[in-house]
Amino acid sequence: MLMLILLISIVIGLFVAMLFLNVYFRVRVLRTYRKLVENRVEFGAAHVFNRRKMEEEIFPQYPHMKQEILTFVNHMQYSIRMATVLIALITLFGAVLMYFRE
Repeated sequence: MLMLILLISIVIGLFVAMLFLNVYFRVRVLRTYRKLVENRVEFGAAHVFNRRKMEEEIFPQYPHMKQEILTFVNHMQYSIRMATVLIALITLFGAVLMYFRE
């Protein structure tokens, strides 16, 4: 019974952590995104995930916004990594919880 309560607490804690991280990074990403929109910086998802492509195609067009672009890309990548890890942990603990429930 104690194991069941512990697992439920862990799953709830991870879910709350995922929500908090989502809100936190959304605020940070949107703040940087607003600066990029104000300066009419445009790039696609391929640029976000391919650093070389970003350096070759986007940085030469917007050299004055390089730091903001890098900040935006780093926040996006970190947010995706954290969400992936938290979803995997929630799924793992949920599976363990289902196993021990019976």
